[in-house]
Amino acid sequence: MDFRMFATTAIMNFFIAFGVIIGGCIIGGIGAFFVSSPAFSEMNRLASNMKIWAVVTAIGGTFDTIENLEKGFLDGSPIEVVKHLLLIASAMTGAHTASIIIHWITQE
Repeated sequence: MDFRMFATTAIMNFFIAFGVIIGGCIIGGIGAFFVSSPAFSEMNRLASNMKIWAVVTAIGGTFDTIENLEKGFLDGSPIEVVKHLLLIASAMTGAHTASIIIHWITQE
């Protein structure tokens, strides 16, 4: 994986995880409103609980990343391990950034 492909994948992971949290919280808030629950409280709860699922969605939801990490360790290719850890960190950063924005919007 060259640098351009790595950067593209990292940026996509960030925004996919970001979108999962923002979209899920907005739609969840609308659903909470329809069932007469406090929408902002539900959005706040969802922002905290959906982070791991946003990361899984961003990295593809498969074991490819974990398999590549294993290959990197077993084949003695530490650069591949670092690349995949950075891709996971990019997705985690996107999910956390979206969570902070939701907490800021809901003021909770």
